Amino acid sequence: MIVPALNESSYIDRVLTDVAGGDALEVIVVDGGSVDTTVAKAKARGALVGRAPTGRARQMNKGAAMARGSIYLFVHADSRLPAGYDRLIRCALEDEGVAAGAFSLGIDADSSKFRFIETWANRRSIGLGMPYGDQGLFLRAERFRACGGFPDLPIMEDFVMIRRLRKTGRIVTVTERIYTSPRRWVRLGVLRTTIINQVIVLGFLLGVPVERLYRLYRSARDN
Repeated sequence: MIVPALNESSYIDRVLTDVAGGDALEVIVVDGGSVDTTVAKAKARGALVGRAPTGRARQMNKGAAMARGSIYLFVHADSRLPAGYDRLIRCALEDEGVAAGAFSLGIDADSSKFRFIETWANRRSIGLGMPYGDQGLFLRAERFRACGGFPDLPIMEDFVMIRRLRKTGRIVTVTERIYTSPRRWVRLGVLRTTIINQVIVLGFLLGVPVERLYRLYRSARDN
């Protein structure tokens, strides 16, 4: 399992605890320059720690370069894995026609607004074969290498990677849920976060430069 992290000391223990419940041969946390106790906590949990320039794509590619296993699972640091996640992954990838997979999305908060987001995200993931990175992307190492890894982009790296993988096989979404923290929706508001996300995706599809989209995202997030 590969976890890109940046100042995730409040969450890293939880996801590493979940990993211990499965048959994961190696756990790699790739730090992007944390100034809190993220690295210390990861090492204390027995994770192999790598370092890379800040940016999920670079951090995840670094983790893949360090990994020795035949299956990669990329998980955000604020996620909670479902019970039996390792078995679910292996079962999904038994089909040679499957290029990659992900879990259904759950948001770790009680509110009808979050249930709406979950429903929309999972319909997109299943119907269009387009899960996002917060759903825990998994695939075989040879598929990852054949696709060239995550593109070196400051944003939309998961979107581009899935589109590449869809050309090589099916993308499956298992019914069991991976739960992600609601913090980004809480910080900006559900409606504002949803609008920002859709504007970014639409802008990307229309050919707006990724660097410009990233500046827009950062400006909306920080203001």
